[in-house]
Amino acid sequence: MKKIITIFFLIIGLNTTYAQNWQTDFSKAKEIASLENKPIILVFQGSDWCIPCMKLNKEVWNTNTFKEYAKEHYVMLQADFPRKKKNKLPKEQQNANAKLFETYNKKGFFPFVVVLDKDGRVLGETGYKKMTPISYIDELNAFIK
Repeated sequence: MKKIITIFFLIIGLNTTYAQNWQTDFSKAKEIASLENKPIILVFQGSDWCIPCMKLNKEVWNTNTFKEYAKEHYVMLQADFPRKKKNKLPKEQQNANAKLFETYNKKGFFPFVVVLDKDGRVLGETGYKKMTPISYIDELNAFIK
């Protein structure tokens, strides 16, 4: 029984170690960015309908390479626009995401990645590209330098 409990906590620990710490509140993301002197990576996605968004999640955001790097270098901010009823966000979050959309994604691209400074000023923009997590990090960092 002790082995089962130990294995359970080990698995939980590993999962939380590599969990992406996505913010969903722009004010909170700016606060963290200011305190930690990090840029904000704002990601507009349609998590349950946008195929390139899903690919970007799988190929970049959800990789251990990206997660480890992002934890030390970025504040990750997600503005999700799911369409399926079961994934519907609370009205308050929908409104917050819509406000970000109006400000930073006027052309309506998905996925759309905006690199912001700690004050919310745009440093660069990109989207889904078939590349390794390290190459994607390099692209994001090119906007920051």
